[in-house]
Amino acid sequence: MDEVFRALADPGRRRLLDSLDARDGQSLRELCAGLDMTRQSVSKHLAVLEAAHLVTTVRRGREKLHYLNAVPINAIADRWMDKYDRGRASALADLKTALEDSTMTTKDNDTAFVYVIHINTTPEKLWRALTDPAFTRRYWGVTFETDWRAGSEMSWEQFGVKITDPGQIVVESEPYRRLAYTWHTMTPEFAEATGLGEEYRVRAAAEGRSTVTFEIEPVGATVKLTVIHDGFQPGSTILSSVREGWPALLSSLKTLLETGRALPEE
Repeated sequence: MDEVFRALADPGRRRLLDSLDARDGQSLRELCAGLDMTRQSVSKHLAVLEAAHLVTTVRRGREKLHYLNAVPINAIADRWMDKYDRGRASALADLKTALEDSTMTTKDNDTAFVYVIHINTTPEKLWRALTDPAFTRRYWGVTFETDWRAGSEMSWEQFGVKITDPGQIVVESEPYRRLAYTWHTMTPEFAEATGLGEEYRVRAAAEGRSTVTFEIEPVGATVKLTVIHDGFQPGSTILSSVREGWPALLSSLKTLLETGRALPEE
């Protein structure tokens, strides 16, 4: 938490976070072009933000794309903003502004969702929680049928609806390290069961299929889980939904692995 406060204390680093909040997934070149700072200064600031886990990076070919990670800011909000009233929190005004300006809503030019969370568990247990129906049912309400081999088809079952489609496949599978699969098909039965409505289903069904990737990395006694959900077009209907759903889902996964109980559904 001290690293987060130190990172947010610098106005240049707050400007970088604002830039990523406005348009996530920028390269170093794009960040430099949008800010009145030298490449060296931006690189140094990004290193501090990455060390504080406020920014996470994803490799795309030769480029390294930067994404805003709201988890540490939300942790500070839980620890401090709920403990003191706003009148006594004037010393945290800059942080308050960052919290209010940093949202999880989808911008028209966003094409991916990236989220990082640290869990007190092991790579083996986390892998099981991502693949074993006994776990996925508890924090997600979803079960998968597949052998979890790259290229294999997979079916989803949620809200009493089973979703099968040849396009639902396991893309990558490196046990305890990396898992990727395509997102499910938006069927009329699923839309009805979830109350999404036919208008939403038609818009969602017209979009190309997205892919979600889980990167698992041991960090000391914890595991760093990076979730990358990409393959969307700007203004995607599905991206708007998953950006609202993933944070709560991953928080429930973390709680289940650390306490043995998933978060209650709202």
